[in-house]
Amino acid sequence: MSYIHFDKSQLINLNYSLDREIIRTNRGGSYTSTTIIGCNTRKYHGLLVSPQPQIDTQLHVLLSTVHETVIQRGASFNLGINKYPGNYSPRGHKYLEDFVSEPIPKLTYRVGGVLLQKELILDTNRDRVMIRYTLLEAHSPTKIRISPFLAFRGYHNLSKENEKVNRDFQKVSNGAVFQLYPEYSPLFMQLSKKSGFVSNPNWYHNVEYILERERGYEYQEDLFVPGYFEFDIEKGESVIFSAGLTEADPGTRQRAFEKELARRIPRNNFENCLKNSAGQFIQKRDGKTHVIAGYPWFGWWGRDTFIAVPGLTLANGDKEVFLDIIDTMVADLHGALFPNVGSGVMRNMNSMDAPLWFFWSLQQYVEVTGDDKTIKKRYVEKMKGIIDGYRSGTDFNIHMMENGLMYGGEEGIALTWMDAVNSDGPVTPRIGCPVEINALWYNALRFYHELTSEQEIFDLAEKVKSSFNEVFWDEKRGYLADYVDGDFKDWAIRPNMVFATSLPYSPLEEGQMDSVLEIVKSKLLTTRGLRSLSPDDPGYKGYYFGNQYTRDVAYHNGTVWPWLLGHFAEGYLKLHGKSGKNFIEKIIKGFDGVMSQYGVGAIAEIYDGDPPHRPKGAISQAWSIGELLRMMYLVNKV
Repeated sequence: MSYIHFDKSQLINLNYSLDREIIRTNRGGSYTSTTIIGCNTRKYHGLLVSPQPQIDTQLHVLLSTVHETVIQRGASFNLGINKYPGNYSPRGHKYLEDFVSEPIPKLTYRVGGVLLQKELILDTNRDRVMIRYTLLEAHSPTKIRISPFLAFRGYHNLSKENEKVNRDFQKVSNGAVFQLYPEYSPLFMQLSKKSGFVSNPNWYHNVEYILERERGYEYQEDLFVPGYFEFDIEKGESVIFSAGLTEADPGTRQRAFEKELARRIPRNNFENCLKNSAGQFIQKRDGKTHVIAGYPWFGWWGRDTFIAVPGLTLANGDKEVFLDIIDTMVADLHGALFPNVGSGVMRNMNSMDAPLWFFWSLQQYVEVTGDDKTIKKRYVEKMKGIIDGYRSGTDFNIHMMENGLMYGGEEGIALTWMDAVNSDGPVTPRIGCPVEINALWYNALRFYHELTSEQEIFDLAEKVKSSFNEVFWDEKRGYLADYVDGDFKDWAIRPNMVFATSLPYSPLEEGQMDSVLEIVKSKLLTTRGLRSLSPDDPGYKGYYFGNQYTRDVAYHNGTVWPWLLGHFAEGYLKLHGKSGKNFIEKIIKGFDGVMSQYGVGAIAEIYDGDPPHRPKGAISQAWSIGELLRMMYLVNKV
């Protein structure tokens, strides 16, 4: 049996199957995502979701879904499924027999004597999705009808019936091309064998996305179906439906499909699922290489990139892609700051920690490859510029105080990774000296000194170390303050202090590290990551649910984050060595079971703080997966 497998009883149970989603991406930034039964539950779902740079910087849902109909002896059986007000229609999931994901999503339908297999794959380098239909069994002549549901809208938005839609189409080889609105790229839909397209334009109204309703957003849209493709299929025959932004050669579709299949990393065990997912975050487009922070709705983020990239690349031995990503990021360095999100004139720079994670990311490269010459040659001047900028002061009141510690923050701005902002402003503003910023600052100074031997920087680092212990450490409590602003010290038990135990250069002594890790272990550690706040705290929120406001309040006040485990594990292994190996391995193996939950074959962005720690947020998150892969690397190295 395949490592990831769902049987008929699971597939026809909507309460079960609609909670499980697939996401497949390509190097150009396109993706395909839906549930395991093909019923879209998010506005972000779609079979072809692609960039439209001539319009804006976001992704756009072009092909929302397709409904297949099996036709035999004049009888029609629709395999599709949509949610409409009060019902699901046409409930084609009842014909599903099986779903496997090895190495690509494969569904099997049984309709009477017909056994039909459907496989889904994205072209690695083109904005194109291919669906392969194989007739495994049939006792009489069989036709397949494919009805495409078109959206042509930004993936944060919803489409509505309108008079502007272009109902015309042009014929192309074995298919037709559609361009619903003039600003969009045309969509070429073709088959690998000769077929007819029957024009029958219709709007399907009030298609519902149940997860958008749960999240407090608008959740109904109208989708345009221009008609259908129809073709005969014989037992044992495979026919490929292709939908892309450029015309395909129908005669090469079978070969192209097999070629793409051969490139896939198997998903036959837990580690391979992580490696397979890791590759899906790497986007190469227009000469730039980015890390997409998470799917389906994140773009690329500076902080997330530096945290995730060592695990996504170096842990898999891919140092060249690592350097490509770093070079792309460095091109957007502005003064002492990297963009938190966006690029060029569209950037947002409010990330106090991203420049310091840049240093850490480069340290990981040196640790894995032993190559510090490349780092010196390419990046040491950039590192110097960041240190100088932080010392002299930069945007958002980020500056070094007399004691060497870093201070930052302004009213209404969130500068750390705890960056949720609702209508009341930042939920956890942390204006002042955040503990992880200053642990990262000390580490950055020491790493720069390691590369350059500049005595002044070493002396400053020693000053920072002394101040760090004086300001943040409390001997009686046995842990570090979360942030300090003048005489105020926040003693909320949060995971931010864990970085002072994990970074290559720590300002703490071993006894302090041990005390911090024990507090984190007893109050924050769960089977899915570290809580963002101790359950003992009156502000703790154990469940992440509801509208945007409610979710933002919980986001960093108890919600569990898997990526934090990487730093807990590193600190723990640093202290305990071989004796701690089994404990960390047990944590890693605990994620084996999530491969068939939520984002199939992936790790979610977040989990509820309270048991059973249900997955929430994005279905596949770069730093969640990157840090689990890095944990495996750390364990193997012990």
